[in-house]
Amino acid sequence: MTTRETTRLADLCDLIADPVRPGTLPETLYLGLEHLASGRLVPIGGGLSSNVRSTTSAFQPGDVLYGKLRPYLDKAVLAEKAGVCTTELLVLRAKEDVDPRFLAAVVHSPRFVEHAVAGTTGVQHPRTSWAHAREFEVPAFTFGSQQRIGDILWFVHEAIGLSEALVKEGQTLKRAAMRMLFTRGLRGEAQKKTEIGLVPESWALTPCEQIFKLTSGKKRPSYLSDCPNDETPFPVLGGNGVMGFAAEGYLDDSRILVIGRVGEYCGAVHIASGKVWVTDNALYVQEWRNDSADVVFVGAFLKYFDLNRFKRMAGQPLVTQGMINEHKIPLPDIEEQREIVAILDAIDRKIDLHPGSAPCWRSCSRRCCTS
Repeated sequence: MTTRETTRLADLCDLIADPVRPGTLPETLYLGLEHLASGRLVPIGGGLSSNVRSTTSAFQPGDVLYGKLRPYLDKAVLAEKAGVCTTELLVLRAKEDVDPRFLAAVVHSPRFVEHAVAGTTGVQHPRTSWAHAREFEVPAFTFGSQQRIGDILWFVHEAIGLSEALVKEGQTLKRAAMRMLFTRGLRGEAQKKTEIGLVPESWALTPCEQIFKLTSGKKRPSYLSDCPNDETPFPVLGGNGVMGFAAEGYLDDSRILVIGRVGEYCGAVHIASGKVWVTDNALYVQEWRNDSADVVFVGAFLKYFDLNRFKRMAGQPLVTQGMINEHKIPLPDIEEQREIVAILDAIDRKIDLHPGSAPCWRSCSRRCCTS
């Protein structure tokens, strides 16, 4: 074999069409698109076929289930046990001389994702097809090489899973620390009841409009790159943090408080620094009005308090400036604020030690918080 030799996806596997009518196998494992995560090699959940009212497809252990709906989401898993799945998943069965783990790796490769996306049809619900996917070409590795590739990829996958579990545990501990810090403080004070719950007696409940002035961002630039480079160095921030990178930015500050305004991530809070572009599906602080409030402390409290609870449903979720302006933040003296920020910063640094952890809530000029 030479590196120039290739084979088609159709030469590595067969499409299995084994429809199962509703109620035929009531206690069988069911996998839908919601049970698959982007880029993951195994399911993240599952259900029972008895809860499904539509026709499903049967699969066996070792089959690869590939999500044909919105293929850019990169959803495909290797089945660990038999079951049924939504017909939005193509059931691919590796041929005798093909390692199923290698097949799963192929359909997760960036080149295959690009190939699948190029073959989509439909605007609202873009789908690729087996007729298109089967023509994808991949280097013709021997079975032994496929096994070695599978061994390496599964080792990495298991390591990522362990790292993600540690990150999740760290984030749970961080949430508990935030609850303690924002209700008890660091000075051992008695607590007082307020409209937002218990806080230390000396903390002053201050409306957001007395701390900062918000304004909406601008329409996103026409071109965004996925990674920063010399031509597009500036982060573009939306409701869910960094959306991409642009050739210009219109805000330049050491600490920029950004709040998601509309859509799924309305109420999400981010802090960015450096030169950035904030889109019109987010709000940002145009004017800081209170020198006794630390911007990182305020951002951390807003994230802890979850502004999303105030969202208004009118076609799509929305958090307005008025809703945020009326919200009150309990402020200790500036020194205690900075001590609390330092504690949360230390927790974030420990979480960031694990590969694959999400960017922290206190960001640098090249990223924005999404955790």
